[in-house]
Amino acid sequence: MILDRELVNRDHVRRFTVRPGSPGWNVREEHDSMVIRETHYGDWHHVELDARLFQQTALALERDGWVER
Repeated sequence: MILDRELVNRDHVRRFTVRPGSPGWNVREEHDSMVIRETHYGDWHHVELDARLFQQTALALERDGWVER
């Protein structure tokens, strides 16, 4: 597993995952129980960009009071 972050704020959950796929990587973003985006990449460049965006989003959420579960 490359990235798996889940943040909560009251009754809301945000989850960001990047996992190895066959071949490549699966990238997924969820808000509460809804999948916002699910993508499969065969190249590391796109995965790296999405992982960086996920980390930045998670940091912004933490500044707004969200906590990692």
